[in-house]
Amino acid sequence: MLAIRLFRVGKKKQPSYKIVVTDKQNPPQGGQFIEQVGFYNPLTNEKTLKGDRIKYWLSVGAQTSDTVHNMLITEKIIEGEKRKRKIVAKKVEEKES
Repeated sequence: MLAIRLFRVGKKKQPSYKIVVTDKQNPPQGGQFIEQVGFYNPLTNEKTLKGDRIKYWLSVGAQTSDTVHNMLITEKIIEGEKRKRKIVAKKVEEKES
């Protein structure tokens, strides 16, 4: 299954993201993706999206991550309701004495 998701690049404490089409089974750190369809820099709020290519991949059956889906709605590339982000809290193990 194909997924459109963020791929982090950049130095430590200076994140920037490529928006890529990749196989959902590939880890995002692998750097192996099918096509780069955009770029996002959260520090300057700069976004570059290829709307026609994104629509093509969605028509082929690619799924978007929650963050990318919300970004596409904000930029009016697709229509719909925004998704709630899923934040997973880490479990804190209690020390037994």
